Amino acid sequence: MAAELVVMGLGHVGLPLSRAAVSAGVATAGYDVSDTVVTGLSEGRSHVGGVRDADVAAMLDVGFRATDDSAVLDGAQTVVICVPTGLTAQGLPDLSAVEAAAETVAAWLHPGMLIVLESTSYPGTTEDVVRPLLERGSGLRAGEDFHLAFSPQRIDPGNTTWNIHNTPKIVSGCTALCAKHAVAFYSRFVDQLVVARGTREAEMAKLLENTYRYVNIALVDEVALFCHATGIDIWDVLHCAASKPFGFEPFDPGPGIGGHCIPVDPRYLAARAESQGFPFRMLAAAQDVLSRMPDHVVDRALTLLTDAHGRPDGARVLLLGVTYKPDVADVRETPARQIAAGLLAAGADVRYHDPYVAEFTVDGRTLPRAVNLQDAMADADVAILLQDHACYAGQALGQARCALLDTRGKAVGSRVTLL
Repeated sequence: MAAELVVMGLGHVGLPLSRAAVSAGVATAGYDVSDTVVTGLSEGRSHVGGVRDADVAAMLDVGFRATDDSAVLDGAQTVVICVPTGLTAQGLPDLSAVEAAAETVAAWLHPGMLIVLESTSYPGTTEDVVRPLLERGSGLRAGEDFHLAFSPQRIDPGNTTWNIHNTPKIVSGCTALCAKHAVAFYSRFVDQLVVARGTREAEMAKLLENTYRYVNIALVDEVALFCHATGIDIWDVLHCAASKPFGFEPFDPGPGIGGHCIPVDPRYLAARAESQGFPFRMLAAAQDVLSRMPDHVVDRALTLLTDAHGRPDGARVLLLGVTYKPDVADVRETPARQIAAGLLAAGADVRYHDPYVAEFTVDGRTLPRAVNLQDAMADADVAILLQDHACYAGQALGQARCALLDTRGKAVGSRVTLL
């Protein structure tokens, strides 16, 4: 029996979407090119934070199946493309996964099918990249024979308040009828839909959301660098500024940006703008600031190591929290790797503590993992708080014997050095 919905790409976006659809009674199947992902899900194991093994088992019990066989698309009413959109080695948009997905769908495309792209990309991707591939591969016309839409994902790993059901969702279509069919589909399990004028507006809205964060994080990071250079307490500055009830949105400085969205999405916007002769000068400036933060942390740590050990070579460094955001098991684009690489290059002995990460590699080298936090800090010359996991809140980090470089403004003590 054909699945009503097929989700292509069962990662951090596709698997939660599949779970939401299944919970709404939509007969759902998942397609992924990874044998490891398909096998794990078929055996009831989740590889995505926020989706438990029990959730996957419950999905399987009501008929969900994961497969790497594209024949699962045969007869599907709706296909949602949730494949990754990363960067090439040259830092340019990499749409190879989207293109491959579109070509696969085209082979099974039938009249009346709805295809939705959720993968984040630059304005024009749906119309100029996906649509031609679907039409050329199927001989059908978007807006006439089948329906094509774009609806950007808004998944926030680790967020227990906002989820697929209650987060307003932007929906757009190549035509008004395409948008109507997309609205009808998503309204089955999303509370509030926002209909964009077109796919380019929806694509741009997604990039703006994350570029807003990118630019503001860069601003507060540069303010932090200035405050360090001039002896001003950045954390007190932020505390005072955040007391204003209007006209100010607080952002915190840190050791660098991570995750899939913030480091990548603004690059899509910048590359697209540049290709059309528009230089996004603010994005270039923000990238310059953000790229310097991990090296700034390394420089501060090396100074502390020299004070504590006489020289960095052979000194013991403990990284606290190596994920890109607090309380999630996600190390995509984490600045911890660049920081660890810089310390290793200086000859330091680097290990890490993180309850969410069982193994952490840097340039192919697996770092030793500390299990007992107190023992690890007692053995370290310098500890660096990179991520403020909840488990560190109740720990007297600032009272440890070793020096502590706090990049999150959380610790207090005579041996604590702030970012």
